[in-house]
Amino acid sequence: MEIKRLKFIDKSYVITLLILLIFGLVVLTSASSSISSDPYFYLKKQITSIVLGVIAIIIILRYEYVELKQYSWFLYGLAVLMLIVVLVLGEEVRGTTGWISIGPLPAIQPAEFTKILLILAFADFLERRKGELNTLAQMLPCFAYMGLPFILIMLQPDLGTALVYIAITLVMMYAAGANPKILFTLLFSAVLLTVLLFLAHVHLGLPLPLEDYQIKRLIVFLDPYNDGQGGRGPGWNTIQSLVAIGSGGLTGKGLFNGTQVQLNFLPEHHTDFIYAVIGEELGFVGAVFVIILYGILILRAVNISYNAKELYGTLMVLGITAMWLFHIFESIGMSIGLMPVTGIPLPFLSYGGSSMLTNLIAVGLILNVNIRGKKIVF
Repeated sequence: MEIKRLKFIDKSYVITLLILLIFGLVVLTSASSSISSDPYFYLKKQITSIVLGVIAIIIILRYEYVELKQYSWFLYGLAVLMLIVVLVLGEEVRGTTGWISIGPLPAIQPAEFTKILLILAFADFLERRKGELNTLAQMLPCFAYMGLPFILIMLQPDLGTALVYIAITLVMMYAAGANPKILFTLLFSAVLLTVLLFLAHVHLGLPLPLEDYQIKRLIVFLDPYNDGQGGRGPGWNTIQSLVAIGSGGLTGKGLFNGTQVQLNFLPEHHTDFIYAVIGEELGFVGAVFVIILYGILILRAVNISYNAKELYGTLMVLGITAMWLFHIFESIGMSIGLMPVTGIPLPFLSYGGSSMLTNLIAVGLILNVNIRGKKIVF
């Protein structure tokens, strides 16, 4: 990579990301201090993941992102293979067979990395069909292309990641010029059908292709106390999260002083419910601060996608942006009771090596598009 290209880098994007990472490490230190004999155990592992991610960014920036197009089918095949392997050899964690351990190395979550692989492959798949996505028949190959990994993810079962795949697919197809009327009709129909099937399950006992714990999460989403155990069952996480955020007030109780967090009433507070930690210990101010940082990050990414020199770069960046947007919306939403609990991490804040590394690889790809010039004619 030519050093002079770095002068084109989006400085506000990089600065916002650095602030978000530092903020995340501070919050994680508080969130994880009470769940391990070593109060810095999770912090050290998270820093290691960030260092690996930064190395990955440096490597990615050395190459032209357009070179990835020639490997699109390999990347797609690798993603599918990883999802098949995890079904066969994966370890079950919290009801999902989504983790693989290799000897003494930390367990990895292949589904995180497959998101990036599929975005890269799907961007090339769509670019080749530019101007040919006007009818449902023309769109069917796209749905089939992303449908296979979607099915493999549902078999784990990992509903949260499966929903991320849907968001990525729809946003990238829309950006590629797919007929918006058909896309929105399909989306509305899918949501309506899901609601009707769920109601039929609740009132008529219709079986659903979901695990019992996933169905219970959907039920307690409407009323967390209606979990059959007075709020001490599947609704417990949502209730404790709401208590934590509500008790934070305007400025919070201060780091290391959140009762729901430090006394471990709030489950998974260093991963899935990290936003509740922010709400309790840093209050409304801290919670809004995070949303502002995410807003800047997303807007700058969209700007980079708009200025990409070709459609492939635009689709790649928007696919990543869609991934982040869904994660942010779902993770924050489930923390404040507006979305069902799906176990989706909050980008750059939640603890998790696979998630952090995947997100920083995504950052490298976006910056690669950013530094390699603006579009000529699009």
